[in-house]
Amino acid sequence: MTRIVSTHSYRGGTGKSTITANLAFLLASQGAKVGVVDTDILSPGIHVLFGLEAGSTPYTLNDYLWGRCSIEQAAVDVTARVFPNGGHNGGCIHLLPSSMQTGEIARVLKEGFEVDLLNDGFHALCERLELDYLLIDTHPGVNEETLLSIAISDTLLLVLRPDHQDYQGTAVTLELARRLDVPQLLLVVNKVLPAFDQRELSDRISTVFRTPVAAVLPLNEDLVRLGSSGILAALSPNSDYVSALRTVSKLVQS
Repeated sequence: MTRIVSTHSYRGGTGKSTITANLAFLLASQGAKVGVVDTDILSPGIHVLFGLEAGSTPYTLNDYLWGRCSIEQAAVDVTARVFPNGGHNGGCIHLLPSSMQTGEIARVLKEGFEVDLLNDGFHALCERLELDYLLIDTHPGVNEETLLSIAISDTLLLVLRPDHQDYQGTAVTLELARRLDVPQLLLVVNKVLPAFDQRELSDRISTVFRTPVAAVLPLNEDLVRLGSSGILAALSPNSDYVSALRTVSKLVQS
C-alpha cells in the first residue's frame, strides 16, 4: 500500500515545496520508492529543486489532465539527478511536474479541469510505479483540488511560519482536515529565527491547534543561499534543518 502524504500551507511562501523535496530525498535514501506530484498547477516550481528545466520533459501533469498521455508517462525518474553518486539504497524518486508554459496555465484558469482525474491519476501512479510513498505538493489556500488531495491523504503536513496570518489560515485548514477524517495531522513550523525558543514555540502551537508539531525548522542560511537550486538534504545532510526534517520523515513512516 502506498502512503499518501500531502504538504500544504494556507499561504504561499512557507517553504512547503522545499520541505516536500527534502522529505522525498530522505525517504528515498532509505530505499523507498517515492513519487512527488506538483499540484500547484497555477504556480508550479518544485521541479527546479530536482534540477529540471521548464519544458525539458516530454509530458507534464497538464498533459495527463487534457488526455494527452497516461499519468505514468508524465512522471520523470529524477533519482540519478538527486543521487549522482548513489547512496539511495535501491530507492528512487519519480517527479510529476506541472507545466510552466503560460498557455497551459491560462487554460487551467479559463477552463479548469476534471478534479476527479487527479484522484484516478494518483491511484494509478501509485499502482503502476509500485510506490511506497506519494508526496503531493499542493496549491496554497483552499480550493477543490486541494481538498481532494487532503481527503485522500494518510498524512497531512501543514506548514506554517510563526506569523499570525499563518496561524489563522492553519486553523481553517485543520478544521477542514478533521472533517475529512485525515488519519495523521502534523504541523511543521518553518523559517523560525534563532532568537526563538523552539521548545516553547512548539508547545504553544501544538496546544493552541490541538495537533502535534512534527518539527520546528530554523531559518537556515545555507538553504537561503541555495535558492532552490538543489536539495539541502543531499548537499548538507548534517545541517540543523535536515536533522529536524528527519523527525518528520520518521513520523510519516510510523
